[in-house]
Amino acid sequence: MKMLALEQELKGNAYPGRGIVIGRSKDGKKAVTAYFIMGRSENSRNRVFVEEGEGIRTQAFDPAKLEDPSLIIYAPVRVLGNETIVTNGDQTDTIYEGREKGLTFEQSLRTREFEPDGPNYTPRISGIMKIEDGVYHYAMSILKSNNGSAEGCNRYTFTYENPAAGEGRFIHTYMHDGNPLPSFEGEPKLVAIEEDIEEFTELLWDSLNEENKVSLFVRYIDIATGEYETRIVNKNK
Repeated sequence: MKMLALEQELKGNAYPGRGIVIGRSKDGKKAVTAYFIMGRSENSRNRVFVEEGEGIRTQAFDPAKLEDPSLIIYAPVRVLGNETIVTNGDQTDTIYEGREKGLTFEQSLRTREFEPDGPNYTPRISGIMKIEDGVYHYAMSILKSNNGSAEGCNRYTFTYENPAAGEGRFIHTYMHDGNPLPSFEGEPKLVAIEEDIEEFTELLWDSLNEENKVSLFVRYIDIATGEYETRIVNKNK
């Protein structure tokens, strides 16, 4: 698979929607994840990321302008022991609760499907990272409608064991802008991961469409110690 440049992937797409990147830093020492949200409506753009425990949640920037919170207010990132869960919706909680009960990542998501926002039927994209005894692996999932039909849900899980340094995978909700919005197709894209969190955060934020970008979360986790650094960037300030 050809490695893609995230900068080019993002600059060439005005509306990838919400996106998850998971991988390993160029020096091989850090487990890396990033999550961004974008918006076309005033309701979607009226958001910020705020820290909550070891994770984050979305919050209305101006509570007076908040309309329907059902699909835009959620916890995108939660941490359970040595596992970090990253998703584009409230299925973060579903995975967290499933893992507490001993279910696998895939089993936990069996109770969920794409978002009920026809005609888009936005895919639910999810990721889970696990670091144990200096060993790191991760998995990603997409739950999507059957070619735009709400009658069926197509479920795909991708698992990456001992990912190579400098490599990551990128999955996003939409192929590009449109009405209805076309769902992501194929397996997560192979992308390069920077060694430095500041450089990677800046690259991602600067590459997202200026009009549509809303918030960005980036985390680098030390594979040897479990300690982590986090960056949050919000357009609304």
